Amino acid sequence: MMKNALRVCALAGMVAGAIAPMAAQTSSQPVLQQPAEQKTPLAAHHWAIQVHGGAGVIERAALGPEASASYRASLTQAAEAGAKVLDSGGSSLDAVEAAIKVLEDDPLFNAGRGAVFSAEGKNEMDSSIMDGSNLMAGAVAGVGRTRHPISLARAVMEKSPYVMMIGPGADAFGGRVGLEQVDPSFFFTESRWQNLVKQLQKEGRPVPPRPAGAPPPGPTVPVAQINESAQSRRYGTVGAVALDRQGNIAAGTSTGGMQGKMPGRVGDSPIIGAGTYASNASCAVSATGSGEYFIRLGVAREICNLVQFKGMPLQQAADEVIHKELEALHGDGGVIALTPDGQLAWTFNTPGMFRARQREGGKLETGIYNDEP
Repeated sequence: MMKNALRVCALAGMVAGAIAPMAAQTSSQPVLQQPAEQKTPLAAHHWAIQVHGGAGVIERAALGPEASASYRASLTQAAEAGAKVLDSGGSSLDAVEAAIKVLEDDPLFNAGRGAVFSAEGKNEMDSSIMDGSNLMAGAVAGVGRTRHPISLARAVMEKSPYVMMIGPGADAFGGRVGLEQVDPSFFFTESRWQNLVKQLQKEGRPVPPRPAGAPPPGPTVPVAQINESAQSRRYGTVGAVALDRQGNIAAGTSTGGMQGKMPGRVGDSPIIGAGTYASNASCAVSATGSGEYFIRLGVAREICNLVQFKGMPLQQAADEVIHKELEALHGDGGVIALTPDGQLAWTFNTPGMFRARQREGGKLETGIYNDEP
């Protein structure tokens, strides 16, 4: 009995002696300090940003030099807002949001304060945003009280368990998380209202009462009037795509939708994979155009699939989808896109698309018509 006890004690001592050095070694060498975890830092990427303000029947003769200059100035301001974020080391997600917020506050564009009206005389805005580094996404549809729908889409992504929220519930959520809420009259512009009235009268549909809180009838904004004859084929959606110095990409899109639309109609802008998509494995895309066709084709994801799975250069992939696949469905519009390795592309099958882009260290470029680079 005594001998057995001594054997057990000796064995226990041997085991303890073996474990002690191992424990000491483990505690003195944390996992993060193991050679396998030491990686050579990736080379810094050169940032890039592209923005768009919609596509459609946009022609020199109809727009004129004064309006053209105004649109270019607004696009420049939006691109510069995003570039400032990127140049200070900020994220692609922050840059996309910053650029789109500028366009949402500009009544020249069909988003935010320049949003068109539904057939009931209300502004119903849609937006989405996507982080290419982790495939997180957020979207909102039919909102009317949050000043910046793009910020609300980001809040849905980062502060809720959801990808999409709609209507009053989405606006209420925005208020709870501290986003600026405004009276619906904040989004009213005389030009957009007069456009709606003319369209409904022409189509023999009833004209709704002037919205409560709207200012008394007055002169319309001269620049905004230029495109009224082509309004039915002009898609004023705004969007941005960005690449930051960490090599991450992001995309965002925001719109007031289709003028005179049936209340509750939602287009492609808040649909992840249709109007917006971003993945570090492929590309980032923001689209503008005839939403129903973009949804059916899944335009944004379709372009990225061609890049990721077929190895197409970005410009070729974008052209393939917009000029072949989309046109085969009789859809029209355009996209802006970029990749983590710095490829930039934009393409459209309409007479024009409001657009701007800049690479780190390069000159900011703007374009409107289809005969510009």
